[in-house]
Amino acid sequence: MKNTIKTLLAVACISLLSCENKSETSELKQITDLPKTLKEISGVAFSNNLIYSIEDSGNENEVTVLDTLGTITKTIVVNAVENIDWEDLTFDKKDNLYIGDFGNNDNDRKDLAIYKINQSDLKKESVDVAYKVTFDYPEQTDFPPKKKDLLFDVEGFFEYENHFYLFTKNRSKGFDGTSYIYKVPNQAGHHKAQLIKKIITCSDYHNCAITSAAISPDGLKFVLLSHSKLWLFENYSKDDITNGKMTELNLNHYSQKEAVCFKNNEELFIADEKVKKTGGNLFQVSLESLK
Repeated sequence: MKNTIKTLLAVACISLLSCENKSETSELKQITDLPKTLKEISGVAFSNNLIYSIEDSGNENEVTVLDTLGTITKTIVVNAVENIDWEDLTFDKKDNLYIGDFGNNDNDRKDLAIYKINQSDLKKESVDVAYKVTFDYPEQTDFPPKKKDLLFDVEGFFEYENHFYLFTKNRSKGFDGTSYIYKVPNQAGHHKAQLIKKIITCSDYHNCAITSAAISPDGLKFVLLSHSKLWLFENYSKDDITNGKMTELNLNHYSQKEAVCFKNNEELFIADEKVKKTGGNLFQVSLESLK
């Protein structure tokens, strides 16, 4: 019996050390625990040394602004719009802010939207939407589609050259890593989203489903995020972001990561959701350290 107990203790110690070593190999630097009011963070964007953040469905129609240490500096109420399922944030080159209300877990929404907030209004605590962009996916004909075709949820986007680029989160039965890249004009009104490419991440849903996207300030690279990985895109042309090099980068850290943005052209902020006793953190990482 004593030998059995010793064996079990040894196995437990080995397992514990393995977990610690795995954590130590991650290049993610935890900056801080996020405020308790941001348990379901779904998107972040960075501008003028401030981090703008949102939460997803069931939360308020608010943008929470943080400093780079994760302290809340203000909350901006977005008037006259509902947070149906806000999933990501992005800035354009003029520092106008865009909120992506396109979360679509069940693939049955017909009210997908992006809201623009003017840069000049970001100092206020209550703002009106400058304009609204709505869109649909021409490839989707059923609401919802069959379980093998649940390809129309989006949790990540960015603005580039007066267009939005959206990356779908595959929720299909028999997940194979397929993600659609859609392009939508940054213009008020309704648009047909243009399918410009299908990409494959990897085949394990928990590690390979896309949860956020961000483009660098110089526009020369962008990243897609999952719970444990990044996909880095580089060397693309200005007219076609899909013709460049795609590189998978392992974070060596698993949690419900839901938000990514560039701090500068080489460093990223990443945030994860609070799930039971884990998550709810703000991280920083350099792309160079992951290569």
